[in-house]
Amino acid sequence: MPEPEPRGDAAPGPAAGEFRFARLGLDDLPGLVALERRCFSMPWGEREFRLGLEGRVFNVFGLFGPGGLAAYVSFHHVVDEMEILNIAVRPELRRRGLGARLLGLALGICAGMGVRVARLEVRAGNVPALALYARFGFARVGLRRGYYTDTGEDAVLMSLDLPAPAAPGGPGAPGPPAGLDNSGAA
Repeated sequence: MPEPEPRGDAAPGPAAGEFRFARLGLDDLPGLVALERRCFSMPWGEREFRLGLEGRVFNVFGLFGPGGLAAYVSFHHVVDEMEILNIAVRPELRRRGLGARLLGLALGICAGMGVRVARLEVRAGNVPALALYARFGFARVGLRRGYYTDTGEDAVLMSLDLPAPAAPGGPGAPGPPAGLDNSGAA
């Protein structure tokens, strides 16, 4: 999960709505790996991303703005469950709603595909991420003591029940974000 964000007011700059949302693929690997290195103490490398993307093990969506890839979310799903793997936002663009936008889009895509439960784990000391997940309704459901090998920090396990999709085309039926079909593909 993302490293702690700086406290205080958001720095001036583009708002979350000024970024282009897209599914990431193999062509995006250099930017994805660079962002990963900036945001995590134990980053995934090109090999892990390549294997996951080629094998369709997980999905990665990002927000592009001035300067290229600004943020990404990765998740995988199996039948009616999904797991948020990572959310990363360029440090200088944090506290502008990019992480919340990506999380909301990922949950919406998955709910539209019939996913009923979202799960994740986050460092116990990552206060900004814990607050973000709580705002979306995630509840703490467990703790993995000493989970993160770089620091020995605990991992907080969180879960969220997603709403059942409405009848296709009916009122309140979730739809994919603009530019995506029901599978979440661009």
